Amino acid sequence: MDNGQWIIGKVGDLEYLKTNNIAAPHGFTTRLGGVSEGHLASLNLGAHRGDTEENVAENFRRLGCAIGFSPEQLVLTHQIHTDIVRVVTEKDCLGSLSHRDYPPCDGLVTNTPGVALMVYSADCTPILLWDKRTGAVGAAHAGWRGTALGIAAKTVDAMASSFGCRREDISAAIGPNIGRCCFETDADVPEAMLAALGEEAKPYIHPGKSKFHVDLKAINALWLRRSGVTNITISKDCTACQPDRYWSHRVTGGNRGSQGAVILR
Repeated sequence: MDNGQWIIGKVGDLEYLKTNNIAAPHGFTTRLGGVSEGHLASLNLGAHRGDTEENVAENFRRLGCAIGFSPEQLVLTHQIHTDIVRVVTEKDCLGSLSHRDYPPCDGLVTNTPGVALMVYSADCTPILLWDKRTGAVGAAHAGWRGTALGIAAKTVDAMASSFGCRREDISAAIGPNIGRCCFETDADVPEAMLAALGEEAKPYIHPGKSKFHVDLKAINALWLRRSGVTNITISKDCTACQPDRYWSHRVTGGNRGSQGAVILR
């Protein structure tokens, strides 16, 4: 169920998406408003995409000023397409803008004030979570493997078990990703979804002549509903349809920057 509205935040040339469904400072970045150049122009947040350290640091600084965090408050994800969720505190803020300096995971949760969580994407599905009662927050990166493994639901589970969050109090925002329109796959992807979710996944798998189109936003929303979250806002934007606005791994063949989805406790 889509219970919120999307808002475009703008500070100078920098643009990001946020939703009125989440009261904590947060945002899903576009590729607009940074200082990176060439094929990485302009808001690249990936430290290992061929950019300079200075450009990445300035891009983070600009994003932090827009949303309301400092880079020193960040905990990043070393994403490996799993269902690993880390519970983090201020001790996990390493001050590094390289995701490789952090332990592997695809989900983060915290209830520590002043800690900001970030996941990366460039076609995969970014998900942000906020609990209106405890203030706890979560962030998840759901590639198709993570989607099949239920990373969205497991991030909710971590908020409930670690911080006593009531699932009905949690709001979720599913950000821009590669939409069903452009996510053409072989049989392994729908088979993984059906193995995980059974008949409930079928409405979101659309067979073609030899390939399939899979709706990853809808399947992650299904996982969230299964976990007890009903207050869900879903972006309609497709990263592959809008390569001038978003980074798309598929469109660029991997020659691209990285978006971020960030939320501050």
